[in-house]
Amino acid sequence: MPPRFYVDATLTAGTSLPLPADAAHHARRVLRLGGGESIVLFNGRGGEYVARLASPGGAATAAIESFDPVERESPLALTLLQALVTAEKLDWIVEKAVELGVARIVIAPTRRSVVRLDADRAAKRLSHWRGIVRAACCQCGRNRLPQIDYCSSYEAQLAATPVDAHRLALLPGVGEPLQAAAGATALLIGPEGGLTDDEVALALGAGFAPVRVGPRILRTETAGLAALAAMQTLGGDFASAGA
Repeated sequence: MPPRFYVDATLTAGTSLPLPADAAHHARRVLRLGGGESIVLFNGRGGEYVARLASPGGAATAAIESFDPVERESPLALTLLQALVTAEKLDWIVEKAVELGVARIVIAPTRRSVVRLDADRAAKRLSHWRGIVRAACCQCGRNRLPQIDYCSSYEAQLAATPVDAHRLALLPGVGEPLQAAAGATALLIGPEGGLTDDEVALALGAGFAPVRVGPRILRTETAGLAALAAMQTLGGDFASAGA
């Protein structure tokens, strides 16, 4: 597959446009692509564009040749409600959740979260996470950007759950084994140390059903990803691909 680049602009076959600075740097300096090489552009609004790289005057310019309406989205509308954890773990969770087809990620602090963000730091981290989402879509072939949000409280995170979603909370040692999901599903994952009893009660009161994935207790950076992969296998795009 040719290298893929995200461009936040209107794309039209038969036109040319300069690549954004970050995409141009990656194409020219990292991948060392030369003029005439094939690339793929997408703007997150659906489909992708086959283009050819040109470099007139030292600027990385893409000549768009054609549009392909291909989509690689999951048939499951999956929302991951992830507790705020350390930066390295959360970067990993966001990247892999995008690869696993999640439609939305909502992050919020819980009582046992070891990280706290003021408004300024939260805005910077959200911008950083959105960059990870874009990069993950470039890598995995998705042409629509999953939404990612930050809530300042656990209660606000629960309230942000899609109203039509089937609500599941991954809680150690309790609940029924994870079953096949259909349509919109929201998955709640606690922090290192788990949710407190009060937080579990709030989740249950908000309509979340406790579920488990296997007999072992999984780390927060493993639990959500394992559950997403399981749901894709049981009734999502892994199942439809015959995996």
